[in-house]
Amino acid sequence: MRRAEEKLMRVFWMRPAYEKRKSRIRKWFGAMKVLGSYTPLAALILLLICLFSTDAWIHLGANRHSFRPQVTHTNAHTIPLNCTAWNHTRTCSRNYTRTQAPDSSAVAPICPEYFRWIHEDLRYWNVTGISKEIVEKAVATAHFRLIIVDGNIYVEKLRESIQTRALITIWGIVQLSRRYPGKLPDLDLMFDCDDRPVIPAKNFPPGSPPPPPLFRYCSDWRSLDIVFPDWSFWGWAEINIEPWRLVLEEIKKGNERTKWEERVPYAYWKGNPHVCPWRGDLMKCNATPEHDWNARLYVQDWLEESRTSFMASRLGDQCTHRYKIYIEGWGWSVSEKYILACNSLTLLITPRWYDFFIRGMVPQRHYWPIREDDKCRSLKFAVEWGNNHTQMAKGIGEAGSRFIHEELRMEFVYDYMYHLLNEYAKLLKYKPVVPPNGVEVCAESLACSADGIQRKFMEESMEISASDSLPCEMPLPFDPRERKALRNKRSKATKQVEEWESRYWESKNSTL
Repeated sequence: MRRAEEKLMRVFWMRPAYEKRKSRIRKWFGAMKVLGSYTPLAALILLLICLFSTDAWIHLGANRHSFRPQVTHTNAHTIPLNCTAWNHTRTCSRNYTRTQAPDSSAVAPICPEYFRWIHEDLRYWNVTGISKEIVEKAVATAHFRLIIVDGNIYVEKLRESIQTRALITIWGIVQLSRRYPGKLPDLDLMFDCDDRPVIPAKNFPPGSPPPPPLFRYCSDWRSLDIVFPDWSFWGWAEINIEPWRLVLEEIKKGNERTKWEERVPYAYWKGNPHVCPWRGDLMKCNATPEHDWNARLYVQDWLEESRTSFMASRLGDQCTHRYKIYIEGWGWSVSEKYILACNSLTLLITPRWYDFFIRGMVPQRHYWPIREDDKCRSLKFAVEWGNNHTQMAKGIGEAGSRFIHEELRMEFVYDYMYHLLNEYAKLLKYKPVVPPNGVEVCAESLACSADGIQRKFMEESMEISASDSLPCEMPLPFDPRERKALRNKRSKATKQVEEWESRYWESKNSTL
């Protein structure tokens, strides 16, 4: 199984670049400066015009849901990486563990809807709470144990993870502590960095002892594993995928470079088909002289790509088809967010697993569902439908892309981590202590010994100062009726597509 999971780690084709964007507001201030040099009255007139023209910006505060401007750290207290001190003392600095007050005038936005699933993931322990004995039962598969005491982070290594998954996940948690210094609670948790969930719900029926809480990158509807953002948000050095902030900028450039109407009107997928049977099955949908299923599928040659530093696999160059296929690998696939970020209509083959954000997305609104057991005909119909309903297909693609660019920005990724850890800590029935084999970690202990592209990605993804804004405001849990209504909504949207698809093939067959 480990060998199969190692294959999954190579299922990517991306290498983004970064480009900064200029603010339109600067134009106003530049004009004011010029006019101000001529007459104070002209400057005053322009100022009034500016205020009225930005009325929409002012009123955004009235609708707080999921609105958060791109954050630029303006806190005077920056925390650069100090490897000189680390190499001398081998001791983590306490400079960034103290609490720093955010802007007192700031109003926290409401978190995106998918944050509500935090309550769902933790509800199995609402009544019983979480004891130390229950936590330690998860040691069987965990790769590391994370302990936070008085704002300081400690890790007990339990076993090696695939590539640098554990290291970069820990790095991400350290960055969370730098973003919100002094605001992380005391806690004790186990983290499994493999792909598939391992805590089946059927083993813990009502009335039985609670399941061991185990954090990982994905789960499914039959399991109780607690989902957490995956390591690739801080970069995946082994295949040269940059940190998420930089990736989003590169995808945005790609979206702007090729408009939806100008894209190739077929479904696109490129990856490793050898990691699981269902990917091998997908390759049968490629065009042949006998059949054209409207799919253009390519096998990724990772060995060749690695020789050229993946320069031929830049993510921004992948948004060239109207439709992009998402299919899972050995487990859930990191590629999901990269595919959805393109303005292309995502054709999402029925998934077995979910990550932390996909539960906030809805078929026909953010993506198009594809049958897992009849992929080729389902893909053929999806592309035919999209090419005959171009505005609707384009709209769904743009909605899915907008969700990723707006509600999965790095600021919200950190806020999800923040709220999940805080809600989890409330359930602990004991005071966490540092275990005998626990080692304190900080930015210096992780990055100063790194080199090459790993060091580069760490520096690019490092939080250099505490956030000036508050974490978003956690939404309320689902009540049973809301949970059922959401489940029915997704099911109805998927079944409607399947009915359209069935009628399409019935009409095709009747004309033969």
